[in-house]
Amino acid sequence: MSLLEMKDVRVSFPGRGWRAQPNEVLHGVSLDVAAGETLGLVGESGSGKTTIGRAVLGLVRPSAGTIRFDGRDITRAGGAERRRLARDIQVVFQDPYTSLNPSMTIGDILAEPLIVQGASSRDARTRVRTLLDQVGLPSDALDRLPREFSGGQRQRVAIARALASKPKLIVCDEPVSALDLSTQARVLDLFVEIQRETGVAYLFVSHDLSVVRHISHRVAVLYRGDLVETGPAAAVTTSPDHPYTQRLLLAAPVADPVLQRERREVRRKLAAV
Repeated sequence: MSLLEMKDVRVSFPGRGWRAQPNEVLHGVSLDVAAGETLGLVGESGSGKTTIGRAVLGLVRPSAGTIRFDGRDITRAGGAERRRLARDIQVVFQDPYTSLNPSMTIGDILAEPLIVQGASSRDARTRVRTLLDQVGLPSDALDRLPREFSGGQRQRVAIARALASKPKLIVCDEPVSALDLSTQARVLDLFVEIQRETGVAYLFVSHDLSVVRHISHRVAVLYRGDLVETGPAAAVTTSPDHPYTQRLLLAAPVADPVLQRERREVRRKLAAV
């Protein structure tokens, strides 16, 4: 049985203007994530990939279809049930700075969700030290503010916060796109290492095929609200079948200017099809 299962999920937003028709951004998407698996969800801006993550988190409500988590229907879960689900479903956002309260110390940021869930201050502090070690941050980070850290370190704090309640699934919404390439690689390696140690599953949202290739077991490709291709990460990210996925692959820059020019020409021809 899948840990997360979405079946024929549709999401619509109100149209602009008086009597405007609703704008449907997801057109019956079905996908699943197994326990301990990473599903990479890739597509360009406006494809609907972030909307899928928000639907799983309960931040948008599907207009049709079902979302099941760990055997339970959570499609229209209310506030109380969502608070209970927060133990098992967590999120890491794109911007590691704006997702952290700038006036709170790292220790307080990480301890807060544990205390809300009933842990004592002492137990929370012990768990926070374990989390800092798990994401490779020094113990003196406890008493420092987010602004005192680099972008990569702040994202490690965000990952630690997501891990605090020992979730079964983490929705990762473009978690490395705001980082430079070398920092991206280190944070991706951290995601892989944590998954190996804890067995947590990831729904990993990205616009970059090279990023999802690095971390994913399977990849699902979205185009204008439709799932156009899915399969093993190695196959989808190196020899995709769908023309849209092929264009995404060719859009990735390469260091060789001659090869880059050839890829640009092939991409132009595919766009014309």
